[in-house]
Amino acid sequence: MFKQYQLRDFKLRLVVFVYAITILGILVIGSAKVEYQSQQVLGMVLGTIAMLIFALMDYHFMLNFYWLIYLFNLGLLLAVEFVGTKVNGAQRWLDLKVMRFQPSELTKLLLILFFAKLFAKYQEHINTWRVIVMSGILLLVPLYLVKEQPDLSTTITIAFVFCVLIYIGGLSYKIIGTVLAILIPSAIIFINLIMQEGQEILDSYQFTRIMAWLNPAEYADDAYQQQNSIIAIGSGQLYGKGLYNNDISSVKNGNFIVEPQTDFIFAVTGEELGFIGCAAVIILLALIVMECLWIGKNAREQEGTIICCGFGGLIAFQSLVNICVATGLMPNTGIPLPFVSYGLTSLVMLYMGIGIVLNVGLQPKKY
Repeated sequence: MFKQYQLRDFKLRLVVFVYAITILGILVIGSAKVEYQSQQVLGMVLGTIAMLIFALMDYHFMLNFYWLIYLFNLGLLLAVEFVGTKVNGAQRWLDLKVMRFQPSELTKLLLILFFAKLFAKYQEHINTWRVIVMSGILLLVPLYLVKEQPDLSTTITIAFVFCVLIYIGGLSYKIIGTVLAILIPSAIIFINLIMQEGQEILDSYQFTRIMAWLNPAEYADDAYQQQNSIIAIGSGQLYGKGLYNNDISSVKNGNFIVEPQTDFIFAVTGEELGFIGCAAVIILLALIVMECLWIGKNAREQEGTIICCGFGGLIAFQSLVNICVATGLMPNTGIPLPFVSYGLTSLVMLYMGIGIVLNVGLQPKKY
């Protein structure tokens, strides 16, 4: 379970990048909604403990129980379905009395571990339809449970990460090309269908978000948050207005952004730390992703490569979508910014993932 490792193999740079962006996030959260700052600090402390445990625990040991990991994940999602706590019309949380726990956040990491083992085990047969269909069915069960919470943004995130995992697992370019040839025209048809009045494919709030992004003037009541986010980022200019400022012209201080500590934390970063603060966030996230990919490239086994690339892909996708939403380049989706947005479950999950990546790095390829 625990092995002896060489200190020289410990990827200290990755840890430094993670702490740097977490501390930056804590500062911005405190400026956005000070009452959430202490909880995020607690998340960093709990995350650090989890990161150290998983960094020292042999990831091969965990992967031996990959079916138990999958079933445990399904059990958590089913628990949400039957005894979950409903907030703002969404039933996504389990009330643990001392805190609220969101299983769909942990699902992202657990499925990375499960499919890393599965694809490595069937590496020689991954391009057979039997393995592809089997893995698709195994993905659809948790995807359906997450979508029904409802949580479309997390559903899309998990689907994207799965695509990264199966690609790194060795999926043939011929199959990828065939799938794209089917998906691209299907996506065009799907987009046309959901643009029709009276469509029943998307929930009403999902349809409204898309229309508010496409036509903010006509859907002003639903587009105001994204529009205010763009104004906030632009108003920060180069250096920003400063953390904890009392500027009466501040979009944040005027409460023009709902829940600024979560989905629109990048808007607060832009307004209070300016272009320099936004650039720092993007650079740190990019460095974390590159470190994950580099560790995966030098992993001893296929499982380690898939885990690192999948986790790096998760951070990259969530970062891209969150920043695009805050800057008006995509419809509002509700995806948090990794390590920066407020969220105890999300932060601890990310630290757990970093811990597993560090463990992969402690067992490098032997040349």
